[in-house]
Amino acid sequence: MESDGPDGEEITGQASVEVKGLAIQTEQVGGTLIARLDGRVDGQNAQDFQAAIEGLLAGKDVNLILDLEQVSFLSSAGLGVLLALARQLHKRAGKISVCALSDSIRGVFLISGFHKIIPTHATREDAISAFSG
Repeated sequence: MESDGPDGEEITGQASVEVKGLAIQTEQVGGTLIARLDGRVDGQNAQDFQAAIEGLLAGKDVNLILDLEQVSFLSSAGLGVLLALARQLHKRAGKISVCALSDSIRGVFLISGFHKIIPTHATREDAISAFSG
């Protein structure tokens, strides 16, 4: 089923995946894949999380927004996955950003310096606008 997203962009290709305690719900908005994560991203599921996102991105020239509002924990293994995804997208002229970070996840981004590598946005709409603007 297709519908309109923010700014009237077409939403297509919704999907849900679960990997070891991490639910991933995705939707395509124009040329952007949005993945809403719910749970923890740690050493137990980081590789499966990366494989799931890579599978969703396979063969597509898209940007990626990770909605982290429901992420309760992000380990160094999770940060490594984000870095790997950023590198892969960069090679394909794509972009990555994250949005809706909780205070604890925002702290991880600031302490690790990842806010300098991967753009962060307060809301999903802000992230979408940044890609289209």
